[in-house]
Amino acid sequence: MSESNRVWRLRKRPVGDITDDVLSLENEAIPEPGEGECLFQLNYLSLDPTNRIWMSDIEQYMPPVELDAPMRGVVCGTVIKSNTPAFKEGDIVSGIGSWADYQIGSPETVGLLGDTGDVPVIDAFGTLALVGPSAYFCLLDIGEPKAGETVVVSAAAGAVGSLVGQIAKIKGCHVVGLAGSDEKCQWIKDDLGFDEAINYKTENVPEALAQACPNGIDVYFDNVGGKILDACLKLMNLFGRIPTCGLISQYNTTEPVPGPYNYDLILMHRLKIQGFIILDYMDRYPEATEALVRWMDEGKLKARLDVSDGLETALQTVKKLYTGENTGKLMVRVKDV
Repeated sequence: MSESNRVWRLRKRPVGDITDDVLSLENEAIPEPGEGECLFQLNYLSLDPTNRIWMSDIEQYMPPVELDAPMRGVVCGTVIKSNTPAFKEGDIVSGIGSWADYQIGSPETVGLLGDTGDVPVIDAFGTLALVGPSAYFCLLDIGEPKAGETVVVSAAAGAVGSLVGQIAKIKGCHVVGLAGSDEKCQWIKDDLGFDEAINYKTENVPEALAQACPNGIDVYFDNVGGKILDACLKLMNLFGRIPTCGLISQYNTTEPVPGPYNYDLILMHRLKIQGFIILDYMDRYPEATEALVRWMDEGKLKARLDVSDGLETALQTVKKLYTGENTGKLMVRVKDV
């Protein structure tokens, strides 16, 4: 156990892109757990598009991170000390924590990761802690895909999108993914089984979508908003569904973003558009975990981790989310379990 604790603290609200002065890495004393709390050492830090939302003082689903407070994150760690019967020394916990080597947890903020069997902890956390349940519930509960339907996924080589496309294939759908490089497009087609892939940076997206979706679009799984949403709206079939999991094309904007130019088609095509926040589904996590693990064991579901080593790399690594540099689940490894 180290004698000091490295902590990333939020020093200013980002305007546009996340800059190096938004966060600072400090050396501090290791905290002591109070009654009903535990102290755990960080093993893995999940980096997610919502990190940018948490940095901003805007209306959101959780209070924004306060200035000078530790940066919030989805974490996995090993219990070092415990003053609660919920956890014992050596337990692996995951949940909402901070970008810090050592941190305080409670049953209200973290829970036991559980037995991962033959699956390494890093893989179980990377797939099952956040992105897997997000893909599962957002697609199946809101998108309601049916066999034979066409499902389009944006940010398809990202953590959630790559799983969404595979789950849609399991459900018997024709799946089209949009990604930002030829390498990513090849990966989602050849390795993950997407039927078609579109490089949105080099291809004419409306034309490519029309060609890849000759029967229209029944479900558009939206991770990005913006121009891709508009292009998909024009091809949506009657009573189509648009689960909205993210709006990553807009997170770093500094000016108000116009609504969809094809907004009228929501009425004309009787579309359902519904936002998704994983916190609404926490009580149903076991359902998602059971299905995801089964599909992984059967070889129907593959996940890729994009891992950076060292807590000190977190600030530079999180920026990759907003430039599309990552492929798969972006994480920081601090100490392997």
